Amino acid sequence: MNSNREELRIGFYVCHCGHNIAATVDCAEVARYVGTLPHVALSREYKYMCSDPGQELIQQDIREHKLNRVVVASCSPLLHEHTFRGATEAGGLNPFYFHMVNIREHNSWVHTDRKEATEKAKALAQAAIERVAHHKALEVKRVKIHADVLVVGGGIAGIHAAMTMANAGKKVYLVEREPTIGGHMAKFDKTFPTLDCAACILTPKMSEVGNHPNITLWTYSEVTKVDGYVGNYKVTVKHKPRYIVEDACVGCMECIDACVYKTPKFEDEFNEGLGKRKPVFIPFPQATPQVVIIDPETCLNLKTGKCKKTCVEACADRMAIDFTQKETFDEIEVGTMIVATGFKTFDAKRVPAYGYGIYPNVYTALEVERLVNASGPTGGEVITRDGRHPKSIGIIHCVGSRDKKTNVWCSRVCCMYSMKLALLLKEHTGAEIYNFYIDIRTPGKGYEEFYNKLLDEGVHFIRGRVGEVTDWAMTPEEEGKLTIRVEDTLAGYVRRIPVDMVVLATGLEPQQDAQDVRRLFNLSCGGEGWFLERHPKLAPVSTFTDGIFIAGGCQGPRDIPDTVAQAGAAAAECLALIDKGYVEQEPNTAFVLAEECSGCKSCIPLCPYTAITFDESSKVAVINEALCKGCGTCVASCPSGSIVQNLFEDDEVFSEIKGVLAYD
Repeated sequence: MNSNREELRIGFYVCHCGHNIAATVDCAEVARYVGTLPHVALSREYKYMCSDPGQELIQQDIREHKLNRVVVASCSPLLHEHTFRGATEAGGLNPFYFHMVNIREHNSWVHTDRKEATEKAKALAQAAIERVAHHKALEVKRVKIHADVLVVGGGIAGIHAAMTMANAGKKVYLVEREPTIGGHMAKFDKTFPTLDCAACILTPKMSEVGNHPNITLWTYSEVTKVDGYVGNYKVTVKHKPRYIVEDACVGCMECIDACVYKTPKFEDEFNEGLGKRKPVFIPFPQATPQVVIIDPETCLNLKTGKCKKTCVEACADRMAIDFTQKETFDEIEVGTMIVATGFKTFDAKRVPAYGYGIYPNVYTALEVERLVNASGPTGGEVITRDGRHPKSIGIIHCVGSRDKKTNVWCSRVCCMYSMKLALLLKEHTGAEIYNFYIDIRTPGKGYEEFYNKLLDEGVHFIRGRVGEVTDWAMTPEEEGKLTIRVEDTLAGYVRRIPVDMVVLATGLEPQQDAQDVRRLFNLSCGGEGWFLERHPKLAPVSTFTDGIFIAGGCQGPRDIPDTVAQAGAAAAECLALIDKGYVEQEPNTAFVLAEECSGCKSCIPLCPYTAITFDESSKVAVINEALCKGCGTCVASCPSGSIVQNLFEDDEVFSEIKGVLAYD
């Protein structure tokens, strides 16, 4: 507590914020009232306190009126507390002698009675005046930043982010849990709206990542542990056994040819189960790294030990096959991280009315991407599961999107990729194509033009949510076909349209293990399960954990251009931290009064940032200021009251309460 309160000279400023505050609060009356309070040397109102003239006003008043405390009543501290602290410091005061009152979100925006809102503003201002008297001079601490970066996820977002930073001269670790990088984009045939070959765009970038001197690429690997804090993270990475010595393998694939399974037998995951593979395989021809993998679930030698090991014989000159491999671990130190773990597609079996998994000729969009691809299971020839060339195809939009029974959000890409597949299917088969849609959403560059092109190509668009897909016929035209029943909302009646093939435009969802990843990296999730950004407009790639950024489909559905742009933004944020060389940490951290700590350890498991440890020699808890984020959990839970938090000490909090209650 300040023992010489008569020496206090407090400057008070209330902001009109245009009409945001002044329309509901009488700012002149608030300024007049606060000017009558003890220790207030100056009380002003101004239209825009956050503007340059407003900040200069604070600086000038500090010097001319010898102010030693500053209070600003305006909008959210989240937006402008840093701004006013900077102005206070520029005026010659410690920035933590400043306090901010939120009379916009907490008052003017939630009330309509001008008189009552003005009285509330006075009470909040009086509370701030009482509180700021107990503020102490604090120092912002600097933590050195480790220059290396970790990127988690090897889809197009992770690839672009890694390349951006590696080209800037930074050391990058790229960790991907699949045997190859590329993500979902590697499965696509072409990309909308330009119909560029996906492989032609992606493969060079994949090769560049694999050969870049500044990138350490770890595929078939996962992050298992994250310790430390911004600028100084310690990360443990687990490498799953490929049963292949990566440095020895040259990707000749002779071991695949020599495998005792002369005919591929097992479902090919990369081709969405439409093709078969052997236990020894490479996911696709352009895979990076060009290293085969042996599947322990299907390899006879690994499952039973009974195998001729013809693959080993085929690789005798390089000895790249090693059935004794076990999991290995690496621990690395990085300063920043980018999480780009992507998305998963909606499981169409959750909508049984559409017949996926029931009727063989019902496909998901991703399966069709592989069917039309020249490197797919049929070499680009579109043949249904029952061996027919389809003459009519129905594409059902919004499967698992914009639906209260599944997912309420729009998956953003479905309209465009449905139209892309419509065009590709028409080119491959010459079939009649029907698109069943709720609304067509084409907000991107060149997207509306692409939609108009399909209209010119004669693709049918029927507005209405499909009720069901059935195989029973009501007319001769429906015999041997799948019938789509839909209410055509533009024509105003229910239609039954027979087709040979149905394509379900499945939406995008958070990854299955998104909650595990969230806990591992201490991220926040929205209600839908997507990773949450710090601010949707001002910090769209930052998270609430300093030094960790998000990019791509793990944050929400987005197309390739938006994903690449966001990956570049995340890389820029990392580079800004690294090149600055240090990060400034808020001093609103907690600390332990060692002489009062009983050593009960109750605070340790409660800390969400693992900032508290126990000193066995002194038998007291110790808080790492670099890890502490000032959440106050330990302060509130300490049974002995031995933990104190800067900017939230008892004198400050109780004085603020007193100020509110004292207003009459």
